[in-house]
Amino acid sequence: MSLFWRTFMLLGVLLTAGIFAWVQTFRALDFEPRAVQAAQQIASLVNLSRAALRYADSINRVTLIKTIFDQESVRLQPREPKDTFVPFEVDRFTRAIGSELRSRLGPSTVVAGSVNGTSGLWVGFVIENDQYWLQADPSRVQPLTGRTWIIWISIAILATLVGSAAIAGLINRPLKQLSFAASRIREGEYDSTLDETMLTREIREVNQGFNRMARELARIEEDRAVMLAGISHDLRTPLARLRLEAEMSVNDDEAKRNMAADIDQLDAIIDKFMDYARPGEVKLVSVHLSSLIDRAVASFRDTSQIRIQARVPIDVYVLADETELSRVMANLFENARRYGRTPDTGVAEVEVSYARSNNWVQISVRDHGTGVPPEKLPQLTIPFFRGDTARTAATGAGLGLAIVDKALARMGGRFELTNAPDGGLVAYVRLKRAG
Repeated sequence: MSLFWRTFMLLGVLLTAGIFAWVQTFRALDFEPRAVQAAQQIASLVNLSRAALRYADSINRVTLIKTIFDQESVRLQPREPKDTFVPFEVDRFTRAIGSELRSRLGPSTVVAGSVNGTSGLWVGFVIENDQYWLQADPSRVQPLTGRTWIIWISIAILATLVGSAAIAGLINRPLKQLSFAASRIREGEYDSTLDETMLTREIREVNQGFNRMARELARIEEDRAVMLAGISHDLRTPLARLRLEAEMSVNDDEAKRNMAADIDQLDAIIDKFMDYARPGEVKLVSVHLSSLIDRAVASFRDTSQIRIQARVPIDVYVLADETELSRVMANLFENARRYGRTPDTGVAEVEVSYARSNNWVQISVRDHGTGVPPEKLPQLTIPFFRGDTARTAATGAGLGLAIVDKALARMGGRFELTNAPDGGLVAYVRLKRAG
């Protein structure tokens, strides 16, 4: 789970719990005032109706009752002894209303929820020994309905989620920028420009420190490139003189060949060092895999040392840097030539195959040598690490597989080493498919 969603969920849970707590508090605080207010309104209607009927003669009472019903939706009718009614007080809210009505209209007040099968809020009262029913609109005394609460809570939760997303985005934006800048540093791009004027002191200090670190790394990288270029030049110049001196001054042909081989080995080691220390800038393009592998295979012509069989279709393209990928394949073949020779023949039998998986292309380079102990497989990509005695019999800089791993990482690929079930080492190169 990303930091954004973690922050969003924690804020959402916290604010949602706060909403439900607020709703319960509001309901508790709203309950009694709403019941008292409803009872006051009904009591006022009863008192007004009682006063109006008390001072109206029998002829005008009918007109008065009809006028009240038309204008206020209040129904008045005589209360007969044979009337049947159902009590209004069935829950806490209605009991509070009934109690408040009796306290205002007298203990003999009857509060009913239905009279003679007609539902509503019925209040029985007495005028000069005459009993009457007053039927009021039941909506006057209803609490907030469940639908109203659902609408309110839904709006509040929606606002909470939107607010949580906005707050989480603001909190995580500096961290996201820092993560992006760190990934660029990992890829060799040191021009970090994180905002050093943030209002938050801790984030401002982190950004300032990161920018200083990026500038220092850029300076070190520049010094390293200059140093490596100087080393390469300074070493190759005396090597060239030694080669010339050996050709001109050494009469023994065998000694001359041995000296030339030593000079070639030193020159190859310098190349390995330069390859490993090469800057991390790559240009990813669509590379025709079959042609590139064929060119790499063609450079290993000595069949007494290595034989390579490549089975890669001609329609496979990968997203890579062509120069870097050529170097990767050359290093893998060279590693197999030196350390993956078949014990019986002394020749490195190498098989190159491929497989597709979604947007990835996997290239397998397998030899039929003695393999590597499983516990040492993860260490083969460590610079200067050597495997067992059999694999270190040949000379080398110990950087070949480290260069492969580093180059693939720069191209967004993956590198993995494993032993084949029936012997030999298998190198898996995974790259994104182009097109």
